[in-house]
Amino acid sequence: MARPFTLGAVAYDAKVVTIWEGFKTFFFKHGFDFDFVLYSNYEAQVAAHFAGALDAAWNSPLAWLESVEIAGRKKLTAEAIAMRNSDCDLKSLIVARKDSHIGRIVDLQGKRIAVGAKDSPQATLIPLELLAKDGLVAGKDFHVEYFDVLVGKHGDHIGGERDAARALSQGKVDAACMIDGNYTLFGFEGTLNPAAMHIVVSTDHYDHCNFTVIRETRHPETDTFVKLLMAMDYADHEVRPLLDMEGLKQWVPGRTSHYALLEAAVKRFGTIDEFVSKIAGQH
Repeated sequence: MARPFTLGAVAYDAKVVTIWEGFKTFFFKHGFDFDFVLYSNYEAQVAAHFAGALDAAWNSPLAWLESVEIAGRKKLTAEAIAMRNSDCDLKSLIVARKDSHIGRIVDLQGKRIAVGAKDSPQATLIPLELLAKDGLVAGKDFHVEYFDVLVGKHGDHIGGERDAARALSQGKVDAACMIDGNYTLFGFEGTLNPAAMHIVVSTDHYDHCNFTVIRETRHPETDTFVKLLMAMDYADHEVRPLLDMEGLKQWVPGRTSHYALLEAAVKRFGTIDEFVSKIAGQH
């Protein structure tokens, strides 16, 4: 008996179970044999994907780059087949208090900058790459205060990012890094007072998560999976709560043209080198 189309996802929050059980019901209603496996971290998920346990992986941007690098070394091809509309054209911010008189990047020299988990693309890697590109080296030109919450989940839980914002609000650091959407969220929930904050600099736009497959082992029903994703209608009262929990209005075709900022960061900092070498060297 052939196994169902199997997706891997990371359990960064309890709601992930509800989301994918709901999607599974949706797929079954449309005659699509689907199942999912949850992982505690992205590295375990990527390893399972290349071990043949998964037909697709719901990857963070960092897990996407891990997959691209591993695939290349194995003479395979990683493909991004779909993503959320909310994964496109995001940006990260470096925020300071207005009373700090930090108005430009140069003013961050010698300061304490809070970031999220060390493997968070949005709250650590991309902002630190921006500063490095501008000539400010972490640990030399400024102090980095890491909030390493749930490393391995690539910042999806935003716990470390929120802690960094809280440290800024409490005056424990001079600046903090966060994605633009969370800056709005932190203001809404009271973690930050936007009226007391100043955006020092914004990064260029980049993309976030995507569904990743390996071309050479592509499941014959992959196109059906994508077609059903695209058919999810936000006006559908059964589907809408699931889309809301997953943070999107609609699924869109995957694109790979907006990962350059993160790619530059991981190359500069060597973030994924050890893991990629380990998995790519397995037979």
